[in-house]
Amino acid sequence: MLTATERPRLARLASLEDVAPAEWNALVGDDAFLCHEFLAALERTGCVGRGTAWDPCHLVARSSEGRLLGALPLYVKHDSRGEFVFDWSWADAYERAGLHYYPKLVSSVPFTPATGARLLIDPTAATTTVAEQLVDAARGLAEEFGASSLHVLFPTDREQSFLSERGFLTRKGCQFHWRNRGYRDFDDFLARFSSAKRKKVRRERRRIREAGIVFEHLRGDEPSASDWDAVFEFYSRTFHRRGRAPYLNRAFFDEIAMTMPDKLLIVLARCQGLPIATAICFRGGDTLYGRYWGSMADFHSLHFEACYYQGIEYCIREGLGCFEPGTQGEHKISRGFAPTATWSCHWLSEPGFHAAVEDFLVREQTHVDMYMEHLEGRVPYRRGEGGGDNPA
Repeated sequence: MLTATERPRLARLASLEDVAPAEWNALVGDDAFLCHEFLAALERTGCVGRGTAWDPCHLVARSSEGRLLGALPLYVKHDSRGEFVFDWSWADAYERAGLHYYPKLVSSVPFTPATGARLLIDPTAATTTVAEQLVDAARGLAEEFGASSLHVLFPTDREQSFLSERGFLTRKGCQFHWRNRGYRDFDDFLARFSSAKRKKVRRERRRIREAGIVFEHLRGDEPSASDWDAVFEFYSRTFHRRGRAPYLNRAFFDEIAMTMPDKLLIVLARCQGLPIATAICFRGGDTLYGRYWGSMADFHSLHFEACYYQGIEYCIREGLGCFEPGTQGEHKISRGFAPTATWSCHWLSEPGFHAAVEDFLVREQTHVDMYMEHLEGRVPYRRGEGGGDNPA
C-alpha cells in the first residue's frame, strides 16, 4: 500500500496497449466506456490516434513495486470535436488575441458525453496523494506540449469538487436522465404521469404497433453479420445527414462486439422481417447509456420508441436504476426524463484567459440554473411522483 508521504512513480503512455487489461480494468470497475476493451479498441481501429484529433497520452501511477495505483485517461486534442462540452468561443478568443488554443489536453472518453470517474484510483492506495500527483503531472504535460489548457469532461461530483479545490474552473451542463423508481413494468411507469402526458405516450407507442414494427434487444455478439451491416449503415446515415463522417468505424463495432458483448445492447427495429432502425446502447453497472441512433425509414414516433421507450422497458426488466439517453433534447422531458446536472472542469495556463473564462462560467451557470428550474416544471409526472430527485 502507498503511504500518504510516498510519491508514486508516474509514466505517460502513448497507447493503452502499454498497460495490461486486467490491471487497468481493476481501477475501472464496471464502467463500460473506461474499460480497457473500449478505449483500446478506439486506438486499434484508428478512431483515435495518428491522423485524428485525439492523440492518447494516458498517465499512470505505480508503486515502487510496480503495482498500478492510479490512472488518468488523457488525450492531446487538436480541435474540439467529439467532446460535447463546447469551447469553440474560447478558441476564437485565443486566436483573436494572437494566441493558440490548440493543442489542449482533455481527460474524457472520446465521443462519449457520459459522467464517470476520470481519476482512476486503486481503493487501497492513498487516494488524495495519487490523484494530486496525476493532476500535477497532467499540468506538467500541458506545459511540455505548449498546450493552452487542461479539461476534465463529465467527471463525478466528487472529482468536480476535488478539482475545483485545486484551481480548476467548474462548468455546469444539463442532460436528461430517467430514474427507475422500482417500476413493475412500463404501464406502472406511465401510471405516474398526468393523464394527458400518459395518453400521448400510449398514442406514440400504438402507432408503432399499428405499423407492424417489432423490436429485438440483442447483446453485442447476437446480431448476424447482415444485421450488423444494417446497424452500421443506419448509424452512419445519421452522421451523413448532418454532413459529417461517423466518429466510429465498422472495425470498432466489430471488435467490441467480440471483446465486450455483455456491455453492448443493440435495439433493432424490424418491419416485415427487415431491419429498419437501431439504437446502439451500452450497459455499465446500474445504468443504460443510449449513444447512437439511425434508420432507413420514416415512421411516426419511431425515434421515440427506439431511443427512449425501448430503453426504459429494458431498464425496468433488467432492474437498472438509470437510463442516460445522450445529450440535449428537451423533447425527452415529456417522455419521462428529468433535467440532470453534468460537470466539466477547466484549467487554462494563460492567467488572463483563466480569469475571463471564470467570469463567463459564473454568468453561464446562472442561466443553466434558471433553465433547469424551468424544465423541472415541465416533467410529465403527477405532483408528488417526480422522476427527478436530481442534483441541481
